[in-house]
Amino acid sequence: MESSVLAFATDLIDEGADTFFGNLTDRAGVGGVTLASVYHEARDVFPHNPRRVIRYLEPGAAYFRPDPARWAGRRLTPLPSTAIGDRDPFAEAAEQARRRGLKLHAWTVFCHNDRLGFRHPDVSPENAFGDRHLTELCPANPEVREYATTLVGEFARYGVDAIRAESLHFHGLRHGYHHERYFEELGPVAEALLGVCFCPHCLANAGPDAEHVRTVVRDELRARLADERRAAEPVALDELADGAVAAYIDASARTVTSLAAEVAEAATAGGMRLTFMDGGGPGTGWLSGIDLPALAKTAHQIETLGYATTPEAVREKLAAFALHGVRPEEMAVILRPMASDCDSPENLAAKIAVLRDLGLPEVEFYNYGLMRLTSMDRIGHALH
Repeated sequence: MESSVLAFATDLIDEGADTFFGNLTDRAGVGGVTLASVYHEARDVFPHNPRRVIRYLEPGAAYFRPDPARWAGRRLTPLPSTAIGDRDPFAEAAEQARRRGLKLHAWTVFCHNDRLGFRHPDVSPENAFGDRHLTELCPANPEVREYATTLVGEFARYGVDAIRAESLHFHGLRHGYHHERYFEELGPVAEALLGVCFCPHCLANAGPDAEHVRTVVRDELRARLADERRAAEPVALDELADGAVAAYIDASARTVTSLAAEVAEAATAGGMRLTFMDGGGPGTGWLSGIDLPALAKTAHQIETLGYATTPEAVREKLAAFALHGVRPEEMAVILRPMASDCDSPENLAAKIAVLRDLGLPEVEFYNYGLMRLTSMDRIGHALH
């Protein structure tokens, strides 16, 4: 089973190559590193970082040096983080990985990019009222799709093995902005409908009933926003407008699948694999446009979060993927060796045993800088 640890470029910069890669190989004993290439805003605590304990990650920042020729004339371009200065952490990581016999993966956040969304609101999803969700990029927008495929092409020159594609899909209402506030209870129906995109590209992809669906959704939302009792009333989305709303949402899955196909083709052209990350798992991705059976045929691999306290819960989640047409041998799983999920090395070892028993080819561990070094030791004990 192949193994790697997800990490930030700032971990490499702050600790230096010998310490960083030494911890990966000597303590964790993994065969690769999955380095964030484009990442979203965050504030994190780093238990073993020698330079700082708390770091703010910039919104929508790139942690490599983009090739200017690739992006000439484009509005949407990757913007390097100020944290890397004049350095290229991906070039440094690639050199070190080759020298140490490790694989390098590019952990890339695609459509959750508040920097590009705020700079170019017209490429963000648009709700039924015309409001833009500026923390996201719409997968149906042609400029966003061109941005995604061009971004993948950047990593071939670093010798990247796989693109770990996070956020290559739509997002719901509650995703990704600090101090989000909801003082009235919206209810699950209103929350779901507020996350549906009605930008011109999504309307065009959905066909002739699209404007009617937008009107129905807008009216339904107005009623639920105005009336607390109405907000609490359940309704199946496939009942709205005699199924037209559900059909509209189904079109978003075709959008995401076709985008994943384009990104996978770009990855293949660069000698890389595309790993589509579905963190929520089966039954959670319809509103995000995630069609697991279709994506399993499109991407080279599906990855999910095995965040659970017991090996049995990890097995159950993977069994659910199998029921949705994703075979274990086509998957990778991310585990957390920290105390939130694991109370001992034996617990982590039992989860890895489940993955091996099911025939999963790859396991990853989240996240280098966010865990104690004792958790790195736990990985090494569990793997070997």
